[in-house]
Amino acid sequence: MRVLLVEDDEPVAESLRRGLNRYGFEVDWVTTGAAALAHREPYEVVLLDLGLPDTDGLDVCKALRGRGDVPIIVISARSDETDRVVGLELGADDYVSKPFGVREVIARIRAVMRRVQPRTSPGAPDNGPDRYGARLTLDRRAARVRLDGDEVALAPKEYDLLAFLTEEPGALMSREQIMEAVWDANWFGPTKTLDVHVAALRRKLAGAITIDAVRGVGFRLEIDPPPGAGPTP
Repeated sequence: MRVLLVEDDEPVAESLRRGLNRYGFEVDWVTTGAAALAHREPYEVVLLDLGLPDTDGLDVCKALRGRGDVPIIVISARSDETDRVVGLELGADDYVSKPFGVREVIARIRAVMRRVQPRTSPGAPDNGPDRYGARLTLDRRAARVRLDGDEVALAPKEYDLLAFLTEEPGALMSREQIMEAVWDANWFGPTKTLDVHVAALRRKLAGAITIDAVRGVGFRLEIDPPPGAGPTP
């Protein structure tokens, strides 16, 4: 996934770029609004700081939105609610306040990409369903899950949860990361709903995946090996 990072704070930008690179993101970094607007390459998402040296980031946000539907996530040290509201009204898809962690930004990117998926070009290449082990396939474009070739009926949030956890099989995801990515950053309800959805996935996809709970932290999804796939004596 290609990301345009618009950030004039070099330590912040370098840290964020290195972190995103580790997770497979390709990052182009610019330090001014003018440089951001001069870029014409296609990007999957723009990370935009508001405190730019040459112009207000809100003006850059408005200009970028006027060009098309690329998702925009504002990143800023400004904590004023007015800036958040104005940014969203000008076309930003989400807002991250400094200081932040790389994992939080990645979770926001993934959540935004899921929310804006209908806006993406219908001519985008279709790489087909993703396969996880011998039994499970996930068609992210059609939002369909199959187990042993048969479609599995999942509730919308069950699908979103599975899609998020299968992006990094084996990775430990905190409850906060999952709630933010699947239920979005504005979720204020109890996290017990996460346990209910995890239980549903365990039941419906038994034998294909294992979702382990790590007490006090979160959940880890593992792909189950096919029967009889143990080590050779």
